[in-house]
Amino acid sequence: MSKRIVVTDLNVYYGRFRAVEGVSLTIEPRSVTALIGPSGCGKSTFLRTLNRMHEVVPGARVEGEVLLDGSDLYAPGVDPVLVRRQVGMVFQRPNPFPTMSIRDNVLAGVTLGNRRIPTADADDLVERSLTSANLWNEVKDRLELPGNGLSGGQQQRLCIARAIAVAPEVLLMDEPCSALDPISTLAIEDLIGQLKRDYTIVIVTHDMQQASRVSDRTAFFTTAGTGEPGRLIEYDDTRVMFSRPKVKATEDYVSGRFG
Repeated sequence: MSKRIVVTDLNVYYGRFRAVEGVSLTIEPRSVTALIGPSGCGKSTFLRTLNRMHEVVPGARVEGEVLLDGSDLYAPGVDPVLVRRQVGMVFQRPNPFPTMSIRDNVLAGVTLGNRRIPTADADDLVERSLTSANLWNEVKDRLELPGNGLSGGQQQRLCIARAIAVAPEVLLMDEPCSALDPISTLAIEDLIGQLKRDYTIVIVTHDMQQASRVSDRTAFFTTAGTGEPGRLIEYDDTRVMFSRPKVKATEDYVSGRFG
């Protein structure tokens, strides 16, 4: 079900400011790709171009090409809402809908646009999605309680369940553990390892240890300075990036000498 992503010469603009310049890379199906680099280097902006989420910012536009199994996500007539169903996103801070129950949170993406789903099918989807997010056993007896009554780590797994309920092909994660304690972080990392069997996963992280633990490939972004665009400096297998990087800037960053 998961798909290959091919990005070619991608430039991202907010108005006249170029935030990301000239990025080309291929992300393989059923793999985890980590995006690393100092703050302000464009990695979260790049992540959001993979499902057109950056377009919520007025004046945002891209040049270049993003292909999902050969289909251009930016072709004329392509509906960004449909793109976001194919390419789901989990944000930095858990964001369950506060007025919804755990059950309704899981179904929120499916029922968007007044799509009706039979109760038995909905129940099955809720159980499958929560099970896939390693949350079912913890919440199965309180599905009607508010989603924001869960712990932070549970809320983030609920958001992952909500993302996968719409059957995406790709999952984007923007620092999904930055607001979590170490035990919850470990649970999310274990979950990422399980989910890559079914999904292509791209994760932004500032945690070098996390990148080395969860990802198959790593992309290092940086910028020449304030106001300069972010650029992809090096992209390789994670073990190579952390043991034998080819570029001095990558070595300095992953070893903690800057950033």
